[in-house]
Amino acid sequence: MQTRIIPQHLENPAGIEADRILRSCVHCGFCLSACPTYRLLGDEADSPRGRIYLVKQLLEGKPVGSRTRLHLDRCLTCLSCETACPSGVDYHSLISTGRLLVEQQARRPIFERWMRSLLRRILPYPDRVLALLRPGQWLRPLLPTTLRRRIPDHLLAGEWPASRHPRTMLVLEGCVQAAAAPRINAATARVLDRLGISLIRAPDGGCCGALSYHLNAHREAERFMRRNIDAWWPFIEKGCEAIVITASGCGVQVKDYGKLLGRDPDYAEKATRVSNLARDISEVLQQENLEALRQPGAGSLKLVFHSPCSLQHGQQLDGLTERLLRRLGYEPGFVPDRQICCGSAGTYSLLQPALSQQLLTDKLAALEQDQPEIIATANIGCLLHLQSQSKCRVLHWIELLDP
Repeated sequence: MQTRIIPQHLENPAGIEADRILRSCVHCGFCLSACPTYRLLGDEADSPRGRIYLVKQLLEGKPVGSRTRLHLDRCLTCLSCETACPSGVDYHSLISTGRLLVEQQARRPIFERWMRSLLRRILPYPDRVLALLRPGQWLRPLLPTTLRRRIPDHLLAGEWPASRHPRTMLVLEGCVQAAAAPRINAATARVLDRLGISLIRAPDGGCCGALSYHLNAHREAERFMRRNIDAWWPFIEKGCEAIVITASGCGVQVKDYGKLLGRDPDYAEKATRVSNLARDISEVLQQENLEALRQPGAGSLKLVFHSPCSLQHGQQLDGLTERLLRRLGYEPGFVPDRQICCGSAGTYSLLQPALSQQLLTDKLAALEQDQPEIIATANIGCLLHLQSQSKCRVLHWIELLDP
């Protein structure tokens, strides 16, 4: 693609990188059929190719308005287009640059600004999420069915094994997951303990920064990233093998720390080290002898696996979890159009509810076509989103291994 980027954008690294990405796009159109919003809306502007063109116009100095912002906001950042692209276009980086520039040049309506600010002030902080969640859980039996289904059950995490093995790994504590589904990380600790690995919680760790980053608050996101690096670094220096991540959306972010903090003289080297140590829990288990984790009767359980976009497209770990489940005796069922997003996409389900619900309806129809007993997944956002409408039990797949 030919570009005429205006000089002011070519004076900074992000603009130079965006120009390079734009030039790598050949407008072949392979991304269109992979894009969930294009499949729903049929509008070229709501496809990766259309959004790339909108960012190109923006960088070339064309006027920016609410229409440009609308089409960029509608992107789920599912990265299915990157998987489909034969040219290797780094769409993720380009759309982040475009959104940030639009945010700076076209002021949002007051309600949108308020909503985004509210999400940033609550969701990255587990104690604040919990303060809102608990009253809803207490009143859950009295609430209308539609609202009741959106509130996760209050499930106890259970015991976290003491650190007692020579092999140690860190865990990303996270934010929403720590409040809404604390059992996931605790179950991971118990599973790894059975394999001779101690999972360690860093007291000062927390949100990975993805939520702020995707809401265009990049400096705020960097503060979360630096905080995690500082919390983890003493353990890394002592020889921790990996940073284990049980929310695949967070995994994409942490694996990107080296790039996102690459121009920070104080953190670039440490961030790269952290990114190199980051592992989805599936990547950890694929290297281990799993005999100790096999469950009697696993093959008789009727389950399907919803592969989050952040796992199959963002981290390029497509099929890994399903292969692990088969090694353990489970038989995940077939899911049509498994590459299509469920509509959760971080805060997307809150900011774009109509599109999100359409995608959820389609995804559940695919997942539930053979009436499974359980839907397993690998990301807290997908889990809560699917749980809000599913007819069957939804859980993180690691919980299957924690009897």
